[in-house]
Amino acid sequence: MRLETHKIPELIDPQALYSTNGQEAWRVLGIMAEFQIASDRLNGVRPAVSMFGSARIGSGHPFYDTAKTIARKLSDAGFSVISGGGPGLMEAANHGAHAGRAPAIGLNIALPHEQPSNQFQDISLDFRYFFARKMMFVRFASAYVVLPGGFGTLDELTECLTLVQTGKSRRIPIILVGGTFWQGFLDWLDDKVAAEGMIGENDLGLMRVIDEPDAVVEAIFEFYENRGFQPSRDEREKLLNL
Repeated sequence: MRLETHKIPELIDPQALYSTNGQEAWRVLGIMAEFQIASDRLNGVRPAVSMFGSARIGSGHPFYDTAKTIARKLSDAGFSVISGGGPGLMEAANHGAHAGRAPAIGLNIALPHEQPSNQFQDISLDFRYFFARKMMFVRFASAYVVLPGGFGTLDELTECLTLVQTGKSRRIPIILVGGTFWQGFLDWLDDKVAAEGMIGENDLGLMRVIDEPDAVVEAIFEFYENRGFQPSRDEREKLLNL
């Protein structure tokens, strides 16, 4: 499958971004361009699943193999798979999906320390702005699959949980893979955050732990058993107002 790459930052004059006059205006235009081009390009990829995980876990690690297997099964089941486009478990997600039926999508980000894009992207989008990229993960996802990772992975997980908890986004399956890795985090949320009333007693139910790849795919289909994957009118309105 031919790789389609859309380098959004190239649409903006880089000198104008860092000049004094019109700097903020150019940045606003750059943000608008990222939103518009990414939205148009990804509009036809539903249903899709966003997968997250560490950039530091290489091939041969059990988590890499698990991510690759889950992504392949999702792709063969008809789900486009969206990752951050980088190395590690992002690569594993794209690698598995690239070998399947549905597209492997990478939402790449320009970082001060260069994050190389992986080679398994059927659709590749480059972002300069983190929050424009993060919105695309949420907006086009019918489910989140979150593997072990660091600050970036935790940021994506808690972002989705917050949007769902506050009603700013529709309810979707949020699946944690790697029960032994996540258990301490879940215990802390239960023993400290929930116990002290900082989240609701039912908020932990927004996510679930599933380690078996086939069970991950089955859980997503079960969630949508009595409804379609497309957002309802009210849910689309929520997504437009993120």
